[in-house]
Amino acid sequence: MYIKQLYTGCLSEAAYYVESKGEAVIIDPLRDIDVYLSLAKERNASIKYIFETHFHADFVSGHLDLAKATGAPIVYGPETNAGFDVHVAKDGERFQIGDISIEVLHTPGHTLESSCYLLKDENGKDHCVFTGDTLFVGDVGRPDLAQKGETLTMEDLAGMMYDSIHSKLFPLADDVIVYPAHGPGSACGKNLGPNTMSTIGEEKQTNYAMKAATKEIFIKEVTDGIQAPPNYFPINAKINKEGYDDLSDVIAEGMQALSVNAFKAAINEDTIILDTRKSETFTQGFVPGSISIGLEGRFAEWAGSLLSFKAPILLVTDAGMEKETIIRLARVGFDNVKGYLEGSFEAWQQAGEDIDMIIEVEADELMMDIPHDPNLLVIDVRRPTEFADGHLKDARNIPLDEMTDPGTIAMLEETQNLYVHCQGGYRSVIAASMMKRQGLHNLRNIVGGWNKIKEEKRAVVVKEKSVLN
Repeated sequence: MYIKQLYTGCLSEAAYYVESKGEAVIIDPLRDIDVYLSLAKERNASIKYIFETHFHADFVSGHLDLAKATGAPIVYGPETNAGFDVHVAKDGERFQIGDISIEVLHTPGHTLESSCYLLKDENGKDHCVFTGDTLFVGDVGRPDLAQKGETLTMEDLAGMMYDSIHSKLFPLADDVIVYPAHGPGSACGKNLGPNTMSTIGEEKQTNYAMKAATKEIFIKEVTDGIQAPPNYFPINAKINKEGYDDLSDVIAEGMQALSVNAFKAAINEDTIILDTRKSETFTQGFVPGSISIGLEGRFAEWAGSLLSFKAPILLVTDAGMEKETIIRLARVGFDNVKGYLEGSFEAWQQAGEDIDMIIEVEADELMMDIPHDPNLLVIDVRRPTEFADGHLKDARNIPLDEMTDPGTIAMLEETQNLYVHCQGGYRSVIAASMMKRQGLHNLRNIVGGWNKIKEEKRAVVVKEKSVLN
C-alpha cells in the first residue's frame, strides 16, 4: 500500500494518490493532472478510480480531464447530480484497489453529496479516512454553501454535519489517520489547524467541533462568526458540477505571445491586465491600469475573489512564468486568458510606452506625516478580525475583498492622501493597483504593512477584541 498527499500551498488543497498492487486511485485532483499521471507512470501503476469527496467550491477539479486521460470512472457519493457521467456510489459501497479497499461514508453537511472515503488495509483494518471538507485538522467544513435551488439553511446543514460526524467518524478507532482536503489558510472552514493530517483520536481531543457536547452547541459554534465565502465559490462549484473546457485548450489560447503593439490593440475597456510579478517589483513600474496579484502569495484565491470571470485577461509575468500563471488561474475557473506581453514589462518600457508606479513609504515616514497632514487617511485592507485585533487610530478598514464594489472606492476622494497597508505588504499592493485602476492616484503603499507599523513607538494602536469571535 502506498499513499501520497499532494499538497498545493497557495490553495491549501490536498489531493491524494493511493496505490496497491499496481492499481491507483486519485482523490480530489486539481485541474492540472500531469502530476498524477506522472506519478502513476513512475510507479508503473494504472489509475482505476477518481474519487471526489464533493463538488468543490474553492478550485476546479481535474476529474474530467483525468477521466479522459485514463478512462477511470469518476466516483461521487450519494445525492450527486452532475452534468457528466459519474458513478454515484451508495453509502457503504466498497471499491477494491489491489489488496486494499475504500468504503464510501456519506457525510452530508458541508454539501449534500459530501462523502468521506475509509481505506481498509490488506488485513481489512481501518487505516485512514479521506475526509474531504467534512473534517479538517481543528475544524470542520463550512455549512453555508447550499447550492442554487436548495432551500436548506446554514443551520440545517450544520445539523446534518453533526449527525454525519457522530454517526460515521466518531465510531472509528482513535488511531485511524485523518487526511482532509484542506490545510491552514483555507476559506473552506473558519480556522483550520496548522497541520495537513491528524488522527481521529487527536481530533476528538482538540477539535472544537468534535468536542461539542450537544447538537445545539455544535450548530452554534460552527455557524457563529463565519465569514462570507469568497465570491468565486459558487462559480467554481457550478463549473465542477456542470463541466469545463479541456485545460490543454485553455493553455494554448493563453500562451499567445503578444508584441507591445498587439498587446495594446487587445486592450479594451473590459480587459483585465493582470500583472503577476512580485509586489515589490510591480510598485517600481507597471502598465497603466494593471492589477497586481503576485504569484508569490495566495494568488489563485485572490484572483478568484477580485477578478471578473467574464472579462478577457491579458498577462504581464516574469519571463518563463506565463504557463504557470495560466494553469493557476485555470485552477479557480479562469479560462479567458487571451495572451501575454512578450518580453514582459521591460519590453513595454523599452518601447517608450507610458508607465505607472506606486509610491512606497516606510512605517516611520507614515508616523511623521500623520500629525502634519489633515488630509491623510490610512486605509487598512486587512480582514475585519485582523483590524479588530489592532489598528492605527482613525484608520479606515476596507477589506481587500470589498474593493470590487464600486461604491467602496467611490467613498474615497482624490484630494485625500491615502496611505494603504495590510499585514505584510502583499494585499496592500493589490489594493493600491485596484484603486489606481479606478482613478485614485494620490496614494502610497506602506512597506512591511502592519508588521512594521506596530513596531513604531509613535503608533497609537487601538484594539477591539470585543468584536472578535
